[in-house]
Amino acid sequence: MKIDRAAMGRLANALAFICGADHATTIALKAASDTGTDKDIKAARTLFMRLKPSERKGALEMIKD
Repeated sequence: MKIDRAAMGRLANALAFICGADHATTIALKAASDTGTDKDIKAARTLFMRLKPSERKGALEMIKD
């Protein structure tokens, strides 16, 4: 699955539901979606990969088309 800026925004919304709006990964994904800079995208991806596998899977399942 390709994670583009729009998908990062959807992931941020899913993680807000799963982990909370104030979770560091949720905030990083929202920032990456808003700015699209390489620095923000890399930070968001790193934090996303550090989530528990169940949280990652849940968020990805929520954004499936």
